[in-house]
Amino acid sequence: MPEVTTTAPCAVDGATLHVNDLLSESREEQERGGYFHTLREILQQPSTWLDTAERMTARAAELSPWVEGIRSLVLTGSGSSEYAGACVRLVLQNALSVATQTLGGGVLLTHGARAIPPERPGLMISLARSGDSPESVAAVSLMLDVEPGIRHLVITCNRQGRLAITYRDDPRVQVIALDERTNDRSLVMTSSFTNMVLAARALGLLQAPDRYRALCRDLSERAGRLLGTSFPVLARVAEKDFNRVLFLGSGSRFGAARESALKMLEMTAGRVIAISETYLGLRHGPMSLVHSDTWVVCFLSSDPQIRGYESDLIRELSRKQLGLGKLIFGEHIPHDLAGPADVLVESTGSASLGDEDWPVLDVIVGQILAFFRCRKEGLQPDSPSSDGVIQRVVQNFALHRTETAP
Repeated sequence: MPEVTTTAPCAVDGATLHVNDLLSESREEQERGGYFHTLREILQQPSTWLDTAERMTARAAELSPWVEGIRSLVLTGSGSSEYAGACVRLVLQNALSVATQTLGGGVLLTHGARAIPPERPGLMISLARSGDSPESVAAVSLMLDVEPGIRHLVITCNRQGRLAITYRDDPRVQVIALDERTNDRSLVMTSSFTNMVLAARALGLLQAPDRYRALCRDLSERAGRLLGTSFPVLARVAEKDFNRVLFLGSGSRFGAARESALKMLEMTAGRVIAISETYLGLRHGPMSLVHSDTWVVCFLSSDPQIRGYESDLIRELSRKQLGLGKLIFGEHIPHDLAGPADVLVESTGSASLGDEDWPVLDVIVGQILAFFRCRKEGLQPDSPSSDGVIQRVVQNFALHRTETAP
């Protein structure tokens, strides 16, 4: 039988003891172990989400004119910030009834206005943890120069970052700085990621602030239960003998799969190869990655039609005996979907909430897996890239504009 855990409150005690084993160490010991910031930033997410809900609700009146009448919407950021946009793109497109696109900040630097939808007026939401990476300010600056029909909203976790300071008094740009706690000190983004997703989510509920608050409270409670119950089982998964991880998701949850794969890569300094794919996309070549040393993480949809396709693919992997094992995260997971080596993590309420608001919970699963795998590899979660290949903020690089290019 597969191992099964649930996010029901009754299962909290044993898992809390597991977390407390780490938290009970002195700050000096935690810093020496290199996990002081990362663990707290993962655990603080439920409370910071409530703060973000209040901040965004307080700004609703200011933001409404920015959204009113738009004909296109672009979510942009780099790395994890781009994937945060991918997590919220579909729900905003449906809520606002406008064509919505997610673009990496680098694409704006290389291709400018050619990369964005032509409909005007448009809104561009720039997401950034620090706002200090080279493309953060440069992408906004470029678009302000060449596209007067685009309105700009900056959502950042760093009120002292270049992105926030540069445009704080610019009437063409609205800047929202989230709670300083979300400006993660760890190399990897955790609470910054989920808070930016929920901050952007507010754009679809500006006229329904009570509903937005209720959504954030609901997610906060679910995340608290997930954090309270999932550490032991996910720690055990992270200890398994895999060298590769495949994260699967559909729709908005594919954004969570992309972020989870990046977390695993970053926190293991590339020692564990991690990729993401959609369930239906896996058959078109990427299934060749699923060897006997591959762990497969399945974010399972609550939508019956989507789940049908996903379940078929999971059963196909089992039938072909592909992969070392699977972790399936969802609600009412059929036990016949998993084999003896597989692990089921049940989280109640996904059907009532809907897939489009579920990615912030999927990502927590990915964060915890990456955290424990990092420790198994003998690395430090706060700074896993000991050789400095990657850093918390991308170092400066040359910026090219057409008029200055050689």
